[in-house]
Amino acid sequence: MIITDKDVLKAKRNCLLVLRNKKINIFDGAENIIKDFADGGYYFDKINYIAFDNPDEIVRSLIDGKENYENFVIFCPSEMEETLKKFVTALYKSEFNELGILKSGQSNAFMLFSDKENRLRLEDVNNIFDKKYGVKHEKAYIKTVGAPAQSISKAIADAINVNPEKSETVKKLIDFNVSEKFGDCTIQVVYSDEVQKSVFDNVFRKLVNALDEYVYSVENFNLAERLVQLLKLRRMKISVAESFTGGGISKKLVEVPGVSEVYYEGLNTYSNEAKTGRLGVVKDTFAHCGAVSEETAAQMAEGLINSGNCNIAVATTGIAGPKSDNTNKPVGLIYIAIGLKERVEVYKYNLKGTREQITETAINLAMFLAYKTLK
Repeated sequence: MIITDKDVLKAKRNCLLVLRNKKINIFDGAENIIKDFADGGYYFDKINYIAFDNPDEIVRSLIDGKENYENFVIFCPSEMEETLKKFVTALYKSEFNELGILKSGQSNAFMLFSDKENRLRLEDVNNIFDKKYGVKHEKAYIKTVGAPAQSISKAIADAINVNPEKSETVKKLIDFNVSEKFGDCTIQVVYSDEVQKSVFDNVFRKLVNALDEYVYSVENFNLAERLVQLLKLRRMKISVAESFTGGGISKKLVEVPGVSEVYYEGLNTYSNEAKTGRLGVVKDTFAHCGAVSEETAAQMAEGLINSGNCNIAVATTGIAGPKSDNTNKPVGLIYIAIGLKERVEVYKYNLKGTREQITETAINLAMFLAYKTLK
């Protein structure tokens, strides 16, 4: 059957138009819109980025948004508000309200501004959609570190098919939004209240079990928050000695409210002299093994533990680049030591990427290893 009714063709289709200065490639605001829509279980079928000095292309996009999409979001500088509203209201034969919402039959248009605070919140738009389409979306979270992308994809596919007879229902009523930054990955499971609890529970359980070795939370807590929670639960104090991560682990920890209960100190021992003077790393270790080595990392953690002021110690040493040191060791080689009074474990990684990517990934790995050690 060929469908020719335009309203049927554009039903539940969403379009985002982003008007921007072509010389300034900053997309944070638009990315937040895309993410917040996905958080509510809604997605854009089309996203247009158009320079605001290209009027012909803007007009074509506005007409396309009206003709082919039921919901049209316009993201623009506030200086374009009056011009755009004049054109769009004529196009839809309807007016925007004070929040920036235009309704015309089954169609909606929303106007958001990139350079000032909006009265219209994205969660309000999601609520409008929920009411319009008669659904309510719930959210659940799985937080992981170091999980390979292919492992996550396979885990999601297997979870969808955990009950083969329900797989089509799962695909229709449950969405998986995956976002990753520096190895720290959030799998947001957005599901309709129409899905049976037993079906959702089976899917969620299957997903968590498949990724178990990488999971640090099944709630919407970040990695530092989760580590601090666990330290409080264990009534333990942590100390950190960092070389190439430059205090990044400590910074993440002290951003968590109430961390003073469990955080004793953080040392940024960048030079070999600091590692020896503050942590007791043996000088011969540098000569025989190098500053970036399993032995140096272990002795850094031991120095913190031997002080008697902490129950768990984290130490990092590595080469973040962009060039290697005066050894033959490669950029991206890092060692993370996790020390307890009974033992010290050292983990070796060969990371890829820029200096920032290597450093930030190592920070996340260090906190995750501390969490897994206590868990």
